[in-house]
Amino acid sequence: MSDNPFSLWVYLSQSPLLWLTVTLLVYASTDAVSLRTRRHPLANPVLHAMWIIGAFLLLTGTSYTTYFAGAQFVHFLLGPATVALAVPLYENRKRVMVSIVPMLVALIAGSVTAVVSVVLLAELAGLPREVVLSLAPKSVTAGVAMGIAESLHADPSLAAVAVILTGITGAIIVTPLMNRTGVTDYRARGFAAGLAAHGIGTARAFQVDEIAGVFSGIAMSLNALVTSLLVPLAVTLLVR
Repeated sequence: MSDNPFSLWVYLSQSPLLWLTVTLLVYASTDAVSLRTRRHPLANPVLHAMWIIGAFLLLTGTSYTTYFAGAQFVHFLLGPATVALAVPLYENRKRVMVSIVPMLVALIAGSVTAVVSVVLLAELAGLPREVVLSLAPKSVTAGVAMGIAESLHADPSLAAVAVILTGITGAIIVTPLMNRTGVTDYRARGFAAGLAAHGIGTARAFQVDEIAGVFSGIAMSLNALVTSLLVPLAVTLLVR
């Protein structure tokens, strides 16, 4: 390795542990910055971790396939993390049951709005049918959105990108928007975040308040179910 100054990097880049370490270190750093700014919306750790890691991959000429092979353990932990949402939900079950009717009304209104609005706007913009279909499930988690896109013969990768952009945008604007509109009930704030911005919005809601996080998790889960039923119907009625 002494004959080539870059041989050490070549060696390390082949190790799966490298990319797991990079992911954890970058996120820990961006989360620390977010904490120092008192969780300012623009200091969202997911947003900044994404562009930092993306820039690092470009500079090192590393393919996403190589990166994901090392960082997939983080992806695996999404499952247990989602299941763990049941703990605060159980602890606040009485508050949830009291709010069941308003939640169902908000769920239907929010799900319909999320799907219909993006389909109509995409149609008005003259986007290709495949793009419209890929954007339709943007407000649910990436796994569900990609499954919906595949069932519609759309592009799952584009659907995943739309999901991530929606989640980050929602996480950034939810707190200022709720403050500006005068919504102070953390149940409503959290439910809106989870409904529009899925897991990333839910993470942001938990940063602000536990009750907001609980209701955001509920909204995220229920919206995945409703959207999977609603998107095919909306596509049939609205997409040319």
